[in-house]
Amino acid sequence: MANDIYNSPFAARYASKEMQYIYSPDFKFKTWRKLWIALAEAENELGLSVTKEQIEELKAHADDINYDVAREYEKKFRHDVMSHVHAYGEQCPTARPIIHLGATSCYVGDNTDVITMREALLLVKKKLVNAIAGVAKFADEYKDMPCLGFTHFQPAQPTTVGKRATLWLMDLVMDLNEVDHVLDTLMLLGSKGTTGTQASFLELFDGDHEKCKELDKKIAEKMGFKACFPVSGQTYARKLDTIVCNCLALIAQSCCKFSNDLRLLQNLKEIEEPFEKNQIGSSAMAYKRNPMRSERIASLSRYVMIDALNPAWTASAQWFERTLDDSANKRVSVAEAFLAIDGILDLFINVTSGLVVYPKVIEARLMSELPFMATENIMMDAVKKGGDRQELHEKIRQHSMAAGAVVKVEGGKNDLVDRIAADPAFMTTKEEILAILKPENFVGRAPEQTADFLNEVIKPILDENKDLLGVEVEINV
Repeated sequence: MANDIYNSPFAARYASKEMQYIYSPDFKFKTWRKLWIALAEAENELGLSVTKEQIEELKAHADDINYDVAREYEKKFRHDVMSHVHAYGEQCPTARPIIHLGATSCYVGDNTDVITMREALLLVKKKLVNAIAGVAKFADEYKDMPCLGFTHFQPAQPTTVGKRATLWLMDLVMDLNEVDHVLDTLMLLGSKGTTGTQASFLELFDGDHEKCKELDKKIAEKMGFKACFPVSGQTYARKLDTIVCNCLALIAQSCCKFSNDLRLLQNLKEIEEPFEKNQIGSSAMAYKRNPMRSERIASLSRYVMIDALNPAWTASAQWFERTLDDSANKRVSVAEAFLAIDGILDLFINVTSGLVVYPKVIEARLMSELPFMATENIMMDAVKKGGDRQELHEKIRQHSMAAGAVVKVEGGKNDLVDRIAADPAFMTTKEEILAILKPENFVGRAPEQTADFLNEVIKPILDENKDLLGVEVEINV
């Protein structure tokens, strides 16, 4: 990359080569040629004077695009589509008269945008499935490991490390469902003409309305789609871009939530993201292990979530059958939403494949809080021995406040167990209390919930998408 002009961080740092190619000029212009071929084939099949020889000539030059020639024509015409029509025509002199026959610029422009979004969504789906597989493996490995649960980031009932991971998984499952839905319902623009009326094609087909309808069906089939938009202006409904980018924003929300959880866990020293041998955490503080990949997930996710507003505004601002204030915005906002989510998923896969768990720290934190959570069990045992529930409740409240003060005010250790054992009202010993304080007794159905979820929800997803598994990701910085 040149160092004296702006370089997009998506190309230099974040997005994969696969996603960058999908949004490259080469993919775009090769798709234009595929669409011109599909149009010519459909017109031939519907009886227009387009010959097999012309179609074969178009196919022979589908991929060897003469970019230099196209650039010269664009200087002359100031029109990107017509520059490529003429460049294609130079390579295909026999087919030259029928290239783009009856079509508008949106025939190649808008249909290519939809095709590009589909290809990008398929790559997103592939990475999303691999992200699910990685977290599922982690959840299964740690489904039985008790840890302190948090609500409001305050100590709450224990859960397990694996059960917490299923919360991340559930978000991703909902995202995958949405991606599948969007892919299943994507429609091409087809070939609708300047205001969506297909007037030019009605003229070409001598007033045959059925052939105009059949043209769209054939184009959709040839390009691998179920259908075209039944009605449109000159462009496909810009709401489609909003739907697609909202789908990406959902993935960003899930990944950002995960990254925030992990950053908090890393501060607690319970779980850390991977840290390479020679990685530097801080230029000043050599001891630091900053969660920089999780922070990057959060940063790029914020971009995607906010970027989703761009197509929403664009869709709402279209005038009648079309206006061109969508063009500059959509070519930036939609492309960068995909480039960013691609980078996010690469980071997510990288981080979750190498999470570092510290069981001793997890256990120590849980045990420091568990006495408070076990007080109801202790109280019930004392009642069974003849104690007064109301009196015991008040004593536990007083002992808990005192033990809390030791921890918070004096910086000492939680001595609630010692206080209760020393109180004759509870008729128990320290050993008996400690026997109650087994973390696995306080995690409810967390291990079983995790196992059931992985078996009943995740396994079918991974089985259905097994051909997508095994993606390799590369983190540039």
